[in-house]
Amino acid sequence: MEIGIYSFGDVQKDATTGELGSTAEATRNLLEAIQLADQVGLDYFGIGEHHTREMPASAATVILGAAAASTKNIKLGSAVTVLSTDDPVRVYQQFATLDALSNGRAEITAGRGSSTESFPLFGHSLNDYDALYAEKLDLLMLINESESVTWNGKFRPALNKAQVVPRPDGGSLPIWLATGGNPQSSVRAGLNGLPISYAIIGGQANRFAPLAELYRRAAAQAGVAPEKIKVSVASPGFVGEDAAKAKDFFWTHWHAVMEQLGKIRGFAPPPRFHYDKEASGDGALFAGSPEEIAERIVKLHGSLGHMRQFFQIDVGQMPHREYLRSIELFGTKVKPLVDAALGDKAKAKEANRDA
Repeated sequence: MEIGIYSFGDVQKDATTGELGSTAEATRNLLEAIQLADQVGLDYFGIGEHHTREMPASAATVILGAAAASTKNIKLGSAVTVLSTDDPVRVYQQFATLDALSNGRAEITAGRGSSTESFPLFGHSLNDYDALYAEKLDLLMLINESESVTWNGKFRPALNKAQVVPRPDGGSLPIWLATGGNPQSSVRAGLNGLPISYAIIGGQANRFAPLAELYRRAAAQAGVAPEKIKVSVASPGFVGEDAAKAKDFFWTHWHAVMEQLGKIRGFAPPPRFHYDKEASGDGALFAGSPEEIAERIVKLHGSLGHMRQFFQIDVGQMPHREYLRSIELFGTKVKPLVDAALGDKAKAKEANRDA
């Protein structure tokens, strides 16, 4: 099981004034977080494209390029690239460049985006929300298959034997399809032979098990090789040495970001009892001690069979020190516990098969 982190580049608050810090500082902090994640043995770090004052990670490949030069093993990706409002040619060129600089550690996770600030920013209409994504995903996959591309569509100029370079040493880039739970997205990923990443940010996490099964059935129907059928999960999470203190601490920051989103989207922030339910058992919020979080990851794996779970820690202007400490615990405590538990299960399954 791969364990990782994702971030939208959350801006911290000044401890003295309570005012938001600078977006430049947040960018430097994000690079430091990636470097630490690599040092403590985590498998993946993703940057989610956002364009707001509170979450300014608008140029993931620039930050990931800097991380490529200062890390050794960690996979570097987007979480997500808002493909609907970007140019697939430039997306591919940027990530192929990142792949070269990182010696094959780059990944693209393509999504429509749960926030929509990039649409007016880049001159696109929300009326074309689905059509933009479908067309641009088709082009991105075509570019991944061939250096010379001939293509025609509605939303960008046609390509006639256009050469798209650089190319990855491995021949192609890993392209994941991200979804918040749309069944059509699960089918689309399966039929296209793409790995799928589920954003599980609320409710009961195991409710995504039928979607994962739908994805696998679609992939099998399309004749996709088993090794290409992959499921990952993105969740909010925070780890502390003490479970109760970790839950209390994460509550203040999770609630803060829910208040921010509520003002924008017109909903009331959930109360504490709602948070407590989702931060335990089968809930989507993975806040607690290393032992508790590891146990919950393993349990969810039993339902979804996912091969990667990665966590958004820095929400609600969390202090950078606490953010880094949680990353450290995910790498030094949670991941070894998960690996040991799943390793024991695999050995037991092998023994039963041989009996």
